[in-house]
Amino acid sequence: SIEKHLERIGLQNVAEEIPGIEVYMVYATPYNFMGRVLYHNVNKAFMLPEAAEKLVKANKLLKSIRPDLNLIVYDAARPISIQQEMWDSVEGTDKEDFVANPKKGGGNHNFGNAVDVTIIDCTGFPIPMGSEYDCFADHSRVNIEPELLEKGIITKREYENRLLLRRVMEESGWLPIKEEWWHFDHMPKKYAIENFKLIP
Repeated sequence: SIEKHLERIGLQNVAEEIPGIEVYMVYATPYNFMGRVLYHNVNKAFMLPEAAEKLVKANKLLKSIRPDLNLIVYDAARPISIQQEMWDSVEGTDKEDFVANPKKGGGNHNFGNAVDVTIIDCTGFPIPMGSEYDCFADHSRVNIEPELLEKGIITKREYENRLLLRRVMEESGWLPIKEEWWHFDHMPKKYAIENFKLIP
């Protein structure tokens, strides 16, 4: 199975390694931007061990600031074959810059080197971030947040929630990206391409 393979190549199962972090693999359900199940044999979040350590740090930091909140992982390691399916569905559309092109080496998810994450409250519901996860539109973008706030596209509370998520992730060594508030990289993609193998 894919999960066994991910373990064999040295990736860690986040739920086993990190107490208190929730995992809900969106692509193992039909409730994603493609409207169908993409992960047929993957229902667990895997990542490089050093990345898992950073996630432990981030969750501890979050709990120290707000004991009632927790991180939830929506996606982590992603086989390049699934990346190709995603790319095929957005190629030639205005959603292209939200999905890494496999022909250009894929993205950090394909190395077990990225995580899609948000914050849930004590009832298990995600706190508002101004857009849904995997919303491929301008209101997901990090680099224009002040503008989004000014135009009333996101609220002050949603903006503050994004800042909290970024604070705990960045202080734990994660790198945000400009297109998606939920996506964080463990290392730059160029370094991953040079030093790690793609997950088939």
